[in-house]
Amino acid sequence: MDKVRKLDRVAAMTKILADRPRYIFSLSHFCELFGAAKSTICEDIATIKETMGHFGLGIIETVAGAAGGVRFVPTMPVAETDRLLHGLAQRLAEPDRIIAGGFLYMSDLLFTPHLMNKVGEIFRERLCHLSPDYILTVETKGIPLAFMTARAFDLPLITARRGSKVTEGSSVNINYVTGSFKRIQTMSLPKRALPDGARVLIIDDFMKAGGTARGLVDLAQEVGAKVCGIGVLVATARPEPKLVEDYLALLILNDVHEHTKVTDIRPVLTSG
Repeated sequence: MDKVRKLDRVAAMTKILADRPRYIFSLSHFCELFGAAKSTICEDIATIKETMGHFGLGIIETVAGAAGGVRFVPTMPVAETDRLLHGLAQRLAEPDRIIAGGFLYMSDLLFTPHLMNKVGEIFRERLCHLSPDYILTVETKGIPLAFMTARAFDLPLITARRGSKVTEGSSVNINYVTGSFKRIQTMSLPKRALPDGARVLIIDDFMKAGGTARGLVDLAQEVGAKVCGIGVLVATARPEPKLVEDYLALLILNDVHEHTKVTDIRPVLTSG
């Protein structure tokens, strides 16, 4: 193998680490990839670490031990986090987003990858102390947000369905009552999706009364998992209290005036 220049190694390692945040890559992996000694790779890692820190892009961590190595942990400055949430609140407050029934159109934002990638990182920073093993959501609109959150945590995503599928084997089904419209709906999860005792973080795009979140909590418990937390992008201020407790909302929807086209939605900031 031809000798790889330091500039090329640093560029390639940065891309590899950033593509899979929080995954631990062994030093030997990079040694074999570039045909370089461990001392050389360590020098390259020090260069990446210094650059990431200088621009506030993230942290390069070294993990000791037999299973150790190096990993990239993205970070988002508080000011950038609050700026992003302010921007989302302003976009959701646009008059043309109000649709019949006083609902907000959110799909374009939920299906914008770079936005949901940032929101997933915010959830990870604010909920990492919960130490989940899996991310859980329900089909359909909340999947992109939950998937990006799972990527931020480097965890598997589990999706509950509105009905069981024969291709997924035996499933656990529950009926739950939606908190806002008081309708009975069905939710299912394959029995093999979550191991017994797994810690689950629920992520969803919107919460009004909390009926869907309550259903996900009950469903997880039915398969023997433990819900360690709940995160939603937008939660309404009313009704209060919700059907679930101890949830984190990034945006609070106080009111929607369907006729005047005025939406009162505010971010939950970290800097007061």
